[in-house]
Amino acid sequence: MENIDVTKYYDLAAELIMTYGPKLLGALAVLIVGLFIIKALNKSFKKFLETRSIDPSLKPFFSSIVSVLLKTLLAISVLSMLEIEMTSFIAILGAAGLAIGMALSGSLQNFAGGVVILIFKPFKVGDFIEAQGYSGTVKGIQIFNTILTTPDNKTIIIPNGGLSTGSMINYSTESLRRVDWTFGVGYGDSTAQTKEVLQKLIDNNELILKDPAPFIAVSALADSSVNFVVRVWVKAPDYWTVFFDMNEKVYNTFNEEGLNIPFPQMDVHVHNK
Repeated sequence: MENIDVTKYYDLAAELIMTYGPKLLGALAVLIVGLFIIKALNKSFKKFLETRSIDPSLKPFFSSIVSVLLKTLLAISVLSMLEIEMTSFIAILGAAGLAIGMALSGSLQNFAGGVVILIFKPFKVGDFIEAQGYSGTVKGIQIFNTILTTPDNKTIIIPNGGLSTGSMINYSTESLRRVDWTFGVGYGDSTAQTKEVLQKLIDNNELILKDPAPFIAVSALADSSVNFVVRVWVKAPDYWTVFFDMNEKVYNTFNEEGLNIPFPQMDVHVHNK
């Protein structure tokens, strides 16, 4: 049996320890200290999120993203200290990320839009909004889509990408809303009487605010009617109640007061030959 030269293995081991030992210990130290620092940063970041008005469902998501990014950077740094070639690995990772990003460009746009909406909160659950050609009450804000419920109880799902970059009307942001009407009376009817009747209807409605003061004026002399514009202020939840109630009361009261509400008419003349 051939004798094994143990000495050369000892010498090789000693050389490896002298060459890579300090690097390995340094990388291990950086890893331990880095994980400790990342833990402290994550804790501070979570406290920062608690002080911001961010949707609760997004806080764990943001914390996870930051943690993964910091740990990835730490891993790259440690491997670089060990003189492990990272250029090819980073290039492959970048190419894979680019391919995935191009394949999921629409989803990523909706994802980014959802994050923007949840951070800046142009609307919240329960608001009545009009956007992307639809209007309804916000039922839920998800990371990719926003769900609306229409007044006739239809569910509309709008992608967050277009919703975050397009124009939008939020009817629930302000506590007060102005209700506008245009009422027409026939030519020959008294404008003073019409204003008096309209003012009385406004005064009798408890949901209409006194301040800002209601506004009544002749807005147009139309083809078949004298048009009056009426503007009042109400609390936002009372908007439609006041709007429909006023329409009904104006119709009934105008008839009782002898004020004519014009409607299109056509005269047909028949000539006998």
